[in-house]
Amino acid sequence: MKAIVYTAYGPPEVLQLKEVEKPAPGDDEVLVKTHAATVTAGDCEIRGFNLPMWLWLPVRIMMGLTRPRRTILGQELAGEIEAAGRNVQQFKAGDPVFAACFEFGAYAQYKCLPGDGPLAIKPANMSYAEAACIPTGGYNALHFLKKANIQAGQQVLINGAGGCIGVIAIQLARYFGAEVTGVDSAEKLDMLRGIGADHVIDYKQVDFTKSGKTYDVILDVIGKSPYSRSVRCLNKNGFYLLANPRFLRILRGLWTSATSSKKVIFEFASARREDLEYLRDLIEAGKIKAVIDRSYPLDQVAEAHTYMETGRKKGCVAITIEHDD
Repeated sequence: MKAIVYTAYGPPEVLQLKEVEKPAPGDDEVLVKTHAATVTAGDCEIRGFNLPMWLWLPVRIMMGLTRPRRTILGQELAGEIEAAGRNVQQFKAGDPVFAACFEFGAYAQYKCLPGDGPLAIKPANMSYAEAACIPTGGYNALHFLKKANIQAGQQVLINGAGGCIGVIAIQLARYFGAEVTGVDSAEKLDMLRGIGADHVIDYKQVDFTKSGKTYDVILDVIGKSPYSRSVRCLNKNGFYLLANPRFLRILRGLWTSATSSKKVIFEFASARREDLEYLRDLIEAGKIKAVIDRSYPLDQVAEAHTYMETGRKKGCVAITIEHDD
């Protein structure tokens, strides 16, 4: 089968199209014939190993000290079940699915996944490319917003709203009944309005931490706004949700949560099948849609990574995967 392989950490050019052995599913696995994947920030960070210092060594040990141990990237996919192991009861050959790949491997024509993992039947009203854009952003957005227990009428701000997490978070927060403000660059603001943001802010023109406006929940996807001013923007009993925490912010967050009515949440979100099924139901009900900025074929994944690293993408960058048959 064809796959995008990298054998050294580095720039996008380390990603090469290769012929590799097609995997075979174990008794508890399914084999997915992949039709679409995406490029996420996590894929780019691992490829170039651009990680916060406090994560660098443990992740390097896990991923491979001198060279990558897992040589195929890609954290989310959509496709159809090619075969199911004998212990798998939930899926059968031919089922259209979408999934999160915690161990990477989506940049390939086929991928084996645990039958009881974050894998679900694809939304009926989405293409494979659209469905592939949901898992990573979806389970992260859902995880953090549920932690804040958003109520109807609350004020929610999403900083870094134009990426894969922010796009889903805006739509979820609106579904929960909140009034939503999205913060990102000027070229993304029309898209944010189009998916339901009540208010938008161009971060290059307005610093939301100095505007005098306060919020019940702030979801900070990028983690670059001044911590103290961000916390001061919270109402009493407000939540500051850190989707991309730095070590110092974690320490300060612990102190804030212990000494005030405001809560700082920083966790690595985990995906479950139930999360994907919940998101699928909302998608099929017309409450959530995918946003695809650009789509690339499998042999242009390096170009897709290059574009991803410009910071200009709106929503997701999709990868389409063709098969000879």
